[in-house]
Amino acid sequence: MTLPLPSCAVRAAVVAAEEMGREASFRGYGPESGYMFLKTAVSEHYGRQGVSISPDEIYITDGAKSTLGSIGDIIGNEKLLVPAPTYPVMPDSWLMSGREAVFLPGNRENGFLPSPPEDGGRYVIYLCSPGNPTGAAYTAEGLEKWVNFALSTGSLIVFDAAYSAFSGDGIPRSVFSVKNASECAVEVGSLSKNAGFTGMRCGWLTIPESLSDIASAWKRRQATRFNGVPYIVQRAAEAALTPEGELECRSLVSYYLCNAAILAKPLKKHGIFFTGGENSPYLFARCPENAGSWDFFEHLLDTAGIVCTPGSGFGDCGEGWFRLSAFGKRKTVTEAAERLDRFFDRI
Repeated sequence: MTLPLPSCAVRAAVVAAEEMGREASFRGYGPESGYMFLKTAVSEHYGRQGVSISPDEIYITDGAKSTLGSIGDIIGNEKLLVPAPTYPVMPDSWLMSGREAVFLPGNRENGFLPSPPEDGGRYVIYLCSPGNPTGAAYTAEGLEKWVNFALSTGSLIVFDAAYSAFSGDGIPRSVFSVKNASECAVEVGSLSKNAGFTGMRCGWLTIPESLSDIASAWKRRQATRFNGVPYIVQRAAEAALTPEGELECRSLVSYYLCNAAILAKPLKKHGIFFTGGENSPYLFARCPENAGSWDFFEHLLDTAGIVCTPGSGFGDCGEGWFRLSAFGKRKTVTEAAERLDRFFDRI
């Protein structure tokens, strides 16, 4: 991340810090599932997207990464089903616990948006849309296929909405915008990418009332292993989720999407196929001349002085691809795009 926190979040954090310095307003351990003021703010945030979620269905966490790495603690021994390439935290955590992960290949032909398998198996399904690293995003119709699959097989969807703020028209920002998703899905939310909370650590897990067994298990897990997100951070998050805060966050998102458009120009000019960049801060591009991910990484670094992320770091399906990130300063991104243009001119 490059841009600072929304100013309203900073002001709220300062006020909260001052409260902690006064005996009358000092707070010690808070509730593991979060203060009601932030749960209510998240609920209202959902409401402005046309999704009805009760504050009691929201559990405040210290961000998406730890939530994805921890949720396996409370879900049985089903196989994990993952469209690939993917953000590795949940599948790696699954494998570390001795369970099996099944990867659905994403590729150029399916736009890195695989459809559900036809085996009728029962799974825990990890979906990230818009996705990391590919930037590909499911439409409502695409998500509906996954919800129907989960309902018909007794599977559970874990929906990673960390990049939902980047979604454009026609791209659902929440799995709960799909009919009956509350019967088969939980959702992981984050403020890291839209509000710059990477160093603050705050997000949430939404567990619908209909999945009461999962909610009970999560409460027990958190009470055992978690002391809650700091009060100061939760007040800052509350501010970021107000209408004023969302306006500031949209400004941050727009800045990064503009960066993505700048990076896309040399790729388009030179006919490099890529996904993302429109509903995502990431561009996932094919390595030219069938180069391997790490070979291309080294060549781009040595020749143009640009650091990309090798696609193979996101699994076997990412081999032969590379990821560019729009999370940078405008001057740096513009210089990188110019270097990319000259780099592709030479090959």
